[in-house]
This record gives sequence, C-alpha cells and structure tokens, in this order.
Amino acid sequence: MQKTIDAHFHIWRQKDQPWLVGPMVPRIFGPYEPIRRDYPIEEFLEDQKGSGVEKAVYVQTNWAKEDFEKEVAFLQKTSDETGWPHAIVGYTDMTVDDIRPQIDRLKKYPLLRGVRMQLHWHETPAFRFAASADQVIDPKVRANVARLKDYGLSFDLQLFPAQMKDGLTLVGENPETNFILTHAGMLTGMEPDTTEAWKEGLRTLSAAPNFYAKLSGLGTFVHRNDPALIAYIVDNTIEILGADHLMFGSNFPIEKLWTSHAELIKAHRNAVANHGAAAEADIFWNTAEKVYRPV
Repeated sequence: MQKTIDAHFHIWRQKDQPWLVGPMVPRIFGPYEPIRRDYPIEEFLEDQKGSGVEKAVYVQTNWAKEDFEKEVAFLQKTSDETGWPHAIVGYTDMTVDDIRPQIDRLKKYPLLRGVRMQLHWHETPAFRFAASADQVIDPKVRANVARLKDYGLSFDLQLFPAQMKDGLTLVGENPETNFILTHAGMLTGMEPDTTEAWKEGLRTLSAAPNFYAKLSGLGTFVHRNDPALIAYIVDNTIEILGADHLMFGSNFPIEKLWTSHAELIKAHRNAVANHGAAAEADIFWNTAEKVYRPV
C-alpha cells in the first residue's frame, strides 16, 4: 500500500467551536448533528487505522477569531503528547491592516506551516463564507498574503470556480508563496455548465507554478462517498494540474457524516491507481511532503 499523508483533517473540542455550539444553520455539507461533539485525535487515529496514513496535516476549524493562537497551541500540545498531527495550518484574519502581529504570535509553534482564511463566495447563500465574491483581491487581503513569504508560510485558498480569475491574481503576485486550493475547487454539481466552469477555473490557476490542490472534501455537495465522482475529479485534476500538484486529504470528520475513512480512501486510491505508481506517490505522499513539510 502506498504510504500516505492526509493533507487535510480536523480535530476539535466542541466548546472551542462557536459553530458547533450554536444552533444548526444551513451549510455546504448538509445537516451536521452527528459531529456537534468533541472529535479528539484518538478518534481520528481509530478512524484511519489500517489506511496507510502515516502523517497528517491539521487545518483550522473556525474557532472564534480572537482564539486563533489558542487553536494552534492546542494542536501543538496534542502533537507533543501523541505525535499527531505532523503539520498545522492555522487561522489568521487576512482583512486586518497588518497580519504580522498575529503571525508573530503563531510562529513560536514549531508545526505551523501555513494559514487559511476561507474566501469562498457563491450565489447560493448556504454555500457562502466570504463577505463578497471579490474578497480574495481585497487590498488588505492582498497586502497580508504578500507578507506570508517573510515567514515561509503557505496559504490554503478556498474558492469557487467563478472566483478563480481573481485567485490567479493573488497567486501570481506572490510567486514565493505556495497556495493550496481546498477541496479541488469545490465542484458543486455535474451539470455541463458547472463542470466546464470548474475545469476552466482550474486551467486558469494552473498557470501558476506555486499552485497546488487538495483532493479533499469531494463529498461536500453530494453528501456521500461517490467513487465515480471522485474518479471524475481525479482524472480531470491530473490532466489539468498534474499529479505533482495534487495531494490527498480526508476532510475528516466532515466526511464521516456519510462515510468511513476506509471507504473514502479506497475510492481515492482506486481512482488514482488508474494513473500509475508515480501519480500515486505524488498524490498520497510527495506533494504534501514538499508543500507542508510534516515532521
């Protein structure tokens, strides 16, 4: 079995997550009552047992904005105690005047590799997160993203296809920073216009050599583990971006709403296997190792 880095997973304590404590609201992944609870590292390790995952990258989970350092500190402490995770993508508010005071507080945590602020906006209200469609090129966001290179940090970029031209502006003007597109660009459906817009968006971003994408969260809009959909996304992202710019992520425990880790990674492994051993090594290990440098 090809050894694997899970480049996108979460753990949490419910008390730290405002969105898991307050009333349920419509979200892109549907009803989420089963995950309105603690999801500790021990449960993640049990979920992925036998999957070939040897390392994992934690990605921020929307603690209260003022608790951005507490989140990274919690993950660093978890790793110190258990050996997991092996890299951390934290949160910083890219809309402030100057991000550096926040990053200066985070840089003392050895596992910090990057930051994410979700910038995705969609015409469907339940799919929105950002304040506007063009927040990705807001002057403050651009100025703060430009500062990441001084810290050697990457940026997890979450966009819908209609935003990807603006995404290329952000990626293109920061050639020294690695950008990782979350959930492979969030394909919302299989209608011809939708799939073509998604592919065209990926082609737009493929122009940047510092651009990567995660094969993660592929059940987000269908709310199931769909091997045919996963294969479609794998085939097209490899064709457009190349396997050396792709990495696997489980998006657990979100995907646990509808599948097991074993079935999820099986579908991804089967899809990637059609492209040969080199693609398997890149997607399941090499790309994440290069971009996130897990310990």
